Amino acid sequence: MIRILFLFFLPFIWTGCSTSKNASLPKDTNNNTLLWEVSGNGIKKPSYLFGTFHLLCKDDIHFSDTLKAALQSCDTVYMEMDMDDPSTMLGGLLFMNMKDNRTLKDLYTPEQYERLSDFFRDTLKTPLTMFQKMKPYFLVALFYPRFMNCKSPSGVEQELVNLSKQYKKEINGLETIQFQASVFDSIPYEWQAKELLKNVDSTQQMKQEFDQMVRLYKAQNLDSVAILMNAGNFSEDKFGKILLTNRNEKWVKILDGLLKKESVFVAVGAGHLPGQTGLINLLREAGYTVTPVKN
Repeated sequence: MIRILFLFFLPFIWTGCSTSKNASLPKDTNNNTLLWEVSGNGIKKPSYLFGTFHLLCKDDIHFSDTLKAALQSCDTVYMEMDMDDPSTMLGGLLFMNMKDNRTLKDLYTPEQYERLSDFFRDTLKTPLTMFQKMKPYFLVALFYPRFMNCKSPSGVEQELVNLSKQYKKEINGLETIQFQASVFDSIPYEWQAKELLKNVDSTQQMKQEFDQMVRLYKAQNLDSVAILMNAGNFSEDKFGKILLTNRNEKWVKILDGLLKKESVFVAVGAGHLPGQTGLINLLREAGYTVTPVKN
């Protein structure tokens, strides 16, 4: 339940890099890394693939010198969305709403709605009336800050945006906020409502899953991240194809055109990288050499 939302909405000053733009970065022999070099297949200069995490304590977000060198060497940065465009986040508020003027009250019995409302009021300290039209599963994102042992949560993407601006790199998006929001229109609102209520009743389990995901991410263990994600309700046989596989396949087609034109630094949720239908394998199937970089 909690796993897939790391792929959606949530989401360092350094100078003096002496690494040449064309120098080869050190490889990781154990495949235990979030940073991957993309080469071959006729491209002139390597590009890079980096797995992000949408919500971490700010003090836990550190970028290695190798990552900084990779970022500096690239022409353009691509994220899931254009994170330095203010309209991206502002527009998201509109596209988070359900279609056909549906509301949360339409999806619950009076008893269920009261239980949900009590949780938002007493635990999240937020009135549920503020979110009447929002797609139910987006509301799970409000749970996450309560699981964190810090007062200054941030996201790897946001810190990467700051670093990219320092290096004067243009940031583009592989998708629009409209598309990301529309993905959840493909999942029945009734199912989302059921899952939201289930999460209300299992916040301790959610916290344990969150803590485990944070540990795996900080350890850069992509294989274990894939196993944890596939164990949940968004596995391939449920909605994983909509939320992961289809998007990965679309991104690879976009990247196939970009990689031959310029060197790009691609930063997307870490869950998009591993597995048979992950970006690493799909790029390899497309003819590219994808190599783990020490990070």
